[in-house]
Amino acid sequence: MGLILSVASALIMSVNLLVAAALAGLLLRKRSQSWCFVLNLALADALVGVAITGLAAEDFRQDQNQNRLDLNASSAAGKSRCLLRMSFVMAPCTASILSVFLISLDRYAAIKMPLQYSLLAGRSRAAAAALLALWIGAAMVGFAPVMVKQLQSRRIYGGYCALFAVVDEVGIIALFSTCFFPVLGLFVYVYLDILKIACGHHRQICRDRQASRGPAEQRCRRRQLRSFCWARVKALRTVGVLVGSIVLLWCPFFVVCVVHTLCEGCGLRDELEGALFLLGLCNSLVNPLAYAVWQGEVRLQLAAMFSCAWSRAASLGGVTRTCDRPETHNPNLPATSNV
Repeated sequence: MGLILSVASALIMSVNLLVAAALAGLLLRKRSQSWCFVLNLALADALVGVAITGLAAEDFRQDQNQNRLDLNASSAAGKSRCLLRMSFVMAPCTASILSVFLISLDRYAAIKMPLQYSLLAGRSRAAAAALLALWIGAAMVGFAPVMVKQLQSRRIYGGYCALFAVVDEVGIIALFSTCFFPVLGLFVYVYLDILKIACGHHRQICRDRQASRGPAEQRCRRRQLRSFCWARVKALRTVGVLVGSIVLLWCPFFVVCVVHTLCEGCGLRDELEGALFLLGLCNSLVNPLAYAVWQGEVRLQLAAMFSCAWSRAASLGGVTRTCDRPETHNPNLPATSNV
């Protein structure tokens, strides 16, 4: 498990830091509240990778000390250390999930209240307040087992650092039920309402344009509107991928947690602390890949970064190349924010 966590940590950190660098370049050229929220998501996922290294180190420590006779004497210190490391994993995971929720709310406000959104989007204080509240909430959820003793496990710590080895099962299920499942329900509602509002706007625009144009202009306008509608659907696709990845990767863990609490004899603890926990952590690897694959501006920025790095490496070899900046406008992308 220590080896698997080490590989997962390296992949999560490297991919998220690469995407974060591309997003930082986009923010330097074009300040956008939406890109700021996406950058926060990449940084939160990168912190997940950093926190996983602590769990990997704890697993290697347990392997090295499994034959020593002083394990019981050091169980209290080991339990405290494992509890702190699990909290450092839970906090950025919570921040990652809340960041996706914040991105969904940002797109929801842009479509539902375009005038009010245009006023708030230009104020950096609103985005800063939202991010501050997000990280405070994530820290409170992640470090709740450290601050509240009732959430800590009463079992004797056996040396293997895992979630239910240091966290009380009933308490953590209550915490999950009051935090994750309501947020998940809001996820689904917000995204479905986004699609409903966007499709309704497009149908209304099509009806208005067709009623005020001649036959030739109507055909031309219909083609333009179809292109515009498809661009808006593509813009919402990435948000759908982010929400879908949370549902597919984290839901099995939380659902099995509830089943494990209700049915202690089912023997689901090993699956919870192994495969399902790793499956949830993979969400921090899917998030940056979603933007690297489906977002045109991020792809262009990444291509420019690699081109610039290659040109600098070539210049050291005696080949002179220029490092061009990517175009700020991509005709294949919608005119509105595509985050």
